[in-house]
Amino acid sequence: MNRQPTLAAHSVWRTAAALLLAVHSTVAAADRTEPQRLKRAESFLGIHFDFHASPNDQIGKNTTPEMVEKIIELVRPDYLQIDCKGHPGISSYPTKVGNRAAGYDGDPLRVWREATAKRGVALYVHYSGVWDSKAVQDHPDWAATRADGKPDERATSVFGPYAEKLLIPQLRELAGDYRIDGAWVDGDCWAAIPDFGEASQAAFRARTGIQAVPRGPGEPHWREFLEFQRQAFRDYVNRYVGEVKRTHPEFQICSNWAFSDHMPEPVTVPVDFLSGDYSPQDSVNSARLAGRFLAQQGKPWDLMAWSFTTGASGGQKTAVQLQREAAVVLALGGGFQAYHKQRHDGSIFPEQMPVMAEVAKFCRARQKLCHRGVAVPQIALLLCTEAHYRRQNGLFPRDHARIEGVLQALLEKQHSVEVLAEHRLGPRLGEYPLVVVPEWEYLPPPLQAKLKTYVAGGGNLLLIGPESAALFADELGARLAKGEAREGELSLSQEGGSATIRGAWQGATLGADAEAIGMLRPAGRSEPESLPAASVRRVGKGQIAATYFTLGREYRDAPNPAIRKFLDGIVRRLFPEPLAVVTGSEEVDVCAMRNHGQLMIHLVNTSGPHQRRPIQDSIPLLGPLTLEVRAPMAPSAVTLKPSGQKLEFTYEGGRIHVTTPPIAIHEAVVIETAEEPR
Repeated sequence: MNRQPTLAAHSVWRTAAALLLAVHSTVAAADRTEPQRLKRAESFLGIHFDFHASPNDQIGKNTTPEMVEKIIELVRPDYLQIDCKGHPGISSYPTKVGNRAAGYDGDPLRVWREATAKRGVALYVHYSGVWDSKAVQDHPDWAATRADGKPDERATSVFGPYAEKLLIPQLRELAGDYRIDGAWVDGDCWAAIPDFGEASQAAFRARTGIQAVPRGPGEPHWREFLEFQRQAFRDYVNRYVGEVKRTHPEFQICSNWAFSDHMPEPVTVPVDFLSGDYSPQDSVNSARLAGRFLAQQGKPWDLMAWSFTTGASGGQKTAVQLQREAAVVLALGGGFQAYHKQRHDGSIFPEQMPVMAEVAKFCRARQKLCHRGVAVPQIALLLCTEAHYRRQNGLFPRDHARIEGVLQALLEKQHSVEVLAEHRLGPRLGEYPLVVVPEWEYLPPPLQAKLKTYVAGGGNLLLIGPESAALFADELGARLAKGEAREGELSLSQEGGSATIRGAWQGATLGADAEAIGMLRPAGRSEPESLPAASVRRVGKGQIAATYFTLGREYRDAPNPAIRKFLDGIVRRLFPEPLAVVTGSEEVDVCAMRNHGQLMIHLVNTSGPHQRRPIQDSIPLLGPLTLEVRAPMAPSAVTLKPSGQKLEFTYEGGRIHVTTPPIAIHEAVVIETAEEPR
């Protein structure tokens, strides 16, 4: 057979090669003319827009390059994150693979992409994952099945074909056809529900050997069933992330709230960054907890503030309110973004951007100071993964009232606190002078053993509540009363004063070498004597203490100065020499951090109530504040940053003494040394 190509074939090949070269050259030229965009791991500041498009929306008429240019010009973000597919399941761009809205004027997503690429701004999309109302409406067999046997009206099944039929193809469309930088997948872990469908039940039986599938709490193997469902969600995220990255490895994916305090476990999926949107109402407290947990997970992270409040008294937040919410995150080393609504034609509310510009200016002034800072180990607050999941009847709920209350009480006495799960705390246990266990009724036996060894070797352990105390009764030298803890009103006596508090309590009889701290008298009880409120005992080279009443949930719901004072007294007894002691106000969060080789004591003005506070148009100045900071040598200078003010200081007995001027929202006292910063 003659295998020599004909002249005509040569001509066709030459033409095809020329066309391919031309296309390649055009793409390469386009890439050369576009400014380099930051990866999310390098990014610091962004804006999130979404509107959760509905089927009847007509989208795109007012989405113009000029609109996008004005956002970038005013705010100068590292990235924009815009609507793509919200919880209703309707795509806000003319998708070829997903579910469309009523109509589109042009291609609004391409407008956003071209305008941002021209300015070197990364573009991410808000994409609703597990929650897709349209998908389950059109395909009931794609839905998760509730315990009553009916398909859920919003949650897709991680055992079904939704990921292969819609989610993965659409993410590939975004990555390939639109050159989007990545996706912030919303409605994922927190929207996932236990699935009682046939595929789920069959997989559960095959995986565990358990034939009788439980239907709810109290039934045999309910806990095993929930953990099986959690693993199925992890496998699902692993599957869609892996499949998208197989074809588009540069596409960056985050599953919203995955591996955060919603899902407090090791990062086992190759997501590119961690993120979440904290409470629009109780924003400061929400960011306090979420930021401290994410900062320990070993991945790039950011948190999103809502730029508005919800409910009857809702409205747009002020610049100072958002700046303070940002400061809580920035002081912990994280990135920040704020959520602004889009209109249902896909355009933005331009009148909101000047406020965001003020917030951005505040953040940029602190970027070099704060970004990627690392906490100096002081107090570790344990968010125990296994204990948290044992309390839940759902998959990944954010039910942390107990730990939130303990964290707030510690922060409001100016303690520098980190929040760690056991997978992060265990390997670093010896670095922390004090570990606090906040009202966990269960700890995995290996973790209990580590904590006992930690105390014997010189560590300090504080257990909050009688259930946590019961786990270490021998070490405490305490015998707790039989039966479950009782709940009600208590009289707490401490240092000659007393206060009425609420909580669950349990009587404790102390051994000869355990010292009582404070006393409790349950209201309306007939006990002839008061009960110890807490105790402390030396064990080996360390100390162990416990409170015999709960205080976390109670303090979160109704902050009580008596509880705060009582807890602080125990903490300072166990840990009398923290790195920094700040006095002058109790309304300042203190974060001991290191960045650029320098020690920094971040001060965040948290004055005023935070729960259900709608709009805050001003924040009172705080201070002056006095700091005492332990240091092995006298610093070359002490500077307040980012204001740049040099502070007078004294150095005596290994301690720096310095006073700050009043703090508006956030400043850091930077201890500068003669050595070059690393």
